[in-house]
Amino acid sequence: MTMYGANPDELTALGNKLTAQVDVIATLIADVNGVLTSTTWQGPARDRFEGEWTGSFTSSLKALQDAFGAAGTECRSRAAALAQVMGATI
Repeated sequence: MTMYGANPDELTALGNKLTAQVDVIATLIADVNGVLTSTTWQGPARDRFEGEWTGSFTSSLKALQDAFGAAGTECRSRAAALAQVMGATI
């Protein structure tokens, strides 16, 4: 028999952790942008990296940010609903 459910406190903690990663990713993007901007580096390797960074790398990281934010919100929302059904408060 398959069981479905979750511990509301653990689900809330997971939601908070996922949401916190949004800021971690934002910091990573800002840090790399800052270092890349201030690094003396010219040539095709830099052009290639910078093109990938500003293109696919950054867009992938932003998609990950969105996914973590949505998942974090969903976890906390489900935890609150479970707690309400169980008669508990989080």
